[in-house]
Amino acid sequence: MEGRRGAYPPEVRERSVRLVAESWGHHDWGWAAMWSVAARLGVGTPETVRKCVRCGVDGVFRQLRIGRAVAACVVVIACAVPPPAFGPPAAAPAAPPAPAPAPPTPRPVSCAQATLDAMTPRARVGQLLLLGVPATGADRLLPVIERFAPGGVFLTGRSAAGVEATAATVATVQRLGAGASGGIGMFVATDQEGGQVQVLSGPGFSRIPSATVQGSWEPDMLQTAATGWGRELRAAGVNVNLAPVADVLSPALGTANAAIGRYDRAFGTDPQVVSDHVMAFTRGMRDAGVVGTVKHFPGLGRVRDNTDFSAGVVDRQTTATDPNLRPFTSASKAGTPWLMVSSAVYTKIDAGRAATFSPAVVTTLLREKIGFQGLIVSDDLGRAEQVATLAPGERAVRFLAAGGDIVVTADPATLGPMIDAVLSAARDDPGFAARVTDAQRRILEAKSPIGLVCSYG
Repeated sequence: MEGRRGAYPPEVRERSVRLVAESWGHHDWGWAAMWSVAARLGVGTPETVRKCVRCGVDGVFRQLRIGRAVAACVVVIACAVPPPAFGPPAAAPAAPPAPAPAPPTPRPVSCAQATLDAMTPRARVGQLLLLGVPATGADRLLPVIERFAPGGVFLTGRSAAGVEATAATVATVQRLGAGASGGIGMFVATDQEGGQVQVLSGPGFSRIPSATVQGSWEPDMLQTAATGWGRELRAAGVNVNLAPVADVLSPALGTANAAIGRYDRAFGTDPQVVSDHVMAFTRGMRDAGVVGTVKHFPGLGRVRDNTDFSAGVVDRQTTATDPNLRPFTSASKAGTPWLMVSSAVYTKIDAGRAATFSPAVVTTLLREKIGFQGLIVSDDLGRAEQVATLAPGERAVRFLAAGGDIVVTADPATLGPMIDAVLSAARDDPGFAARVTDAQRRILEAKSPIGLVCSYG
């Protein structure tokens, strides 16, 4: 007997007894046969086998010790009614029906989307506008901000008031703007490039050297300096810097380039040097908690005239695969949050339209080919001579239709006509309405991480 027990593994012995019990256990005569099998396999005693049968084998083996001398089975009784003495075993109860699949969990709505959904159409359009206000005397435009609730302002002119006074002015503008828009904070921007283009100065603000000087520094040095300049802006309540200039200056033009070269606004004439310094400047701003703006796509380094003061500004050289696009491409790959588009005409990309109004430039080249995912901002569409032949509302509509997100206007008088024109075009054209909604969503999503809509995370 002992020899036979050793020939069977424990799991085989247990399974065999269970099968026999299930087949024969409802007959009195089956007990003997079951014990015979159990004895040959070395499992249990007649009493333990009888107990297994009496509970209909609904018990479970909690412990099984099988050895050369002792075998024991501990059974947990789980049946309330003993099995019938005669007749076939009762049919197994039908399996419960499979539960219906749970409905798909709806995707959570982002705070930015929930905010957008709660806004009126007019308030939504206001978010698309960045309005120029004087860095000194911004209070004169508070009624305009309260009436039209633009999504942001940019400080213009020159102010030597210093950080503390600027912060007080900005706080007033922010409170009024947020109140007018139902609690949505404003982008507050300025042009703090350095050299001749530095709006804010005075106590607490550094004197920033020109981009030409910055371009002679090592990138690490520039990044460290830009972090310090950015912290000054943050202390003054400014959350967006409309800098750096990413235009590669044509060495053949130099200071004959009225937009960039004349004011030493370029980091250099080599695309790689400019790219390295653009990245260093934007990283420094980012480290200080300020949004940088790379400008003026696809570049103003090859034009003679300034689009702010001249019409008919044309670039006849830059192509869609031009090496001078490298600073913009690098900035896009690095996740730069804002990028400004020039209003010059680029004949080798789109000869019929200014870049700000060109789907070929804004959507096909910048958004799709280069892959830029941030906010696309226009150059000034309020007072610039380059776009003066178009009605203000038409300028805004064309820029948004081309794929832009934020309309910049230095002229407060254009704000109302621009909002009205966008609302009218959206009512008449579902495609344009969808484009506008996409821009509005991008803006609110960009405001969320810097605490202007919802607390981030």
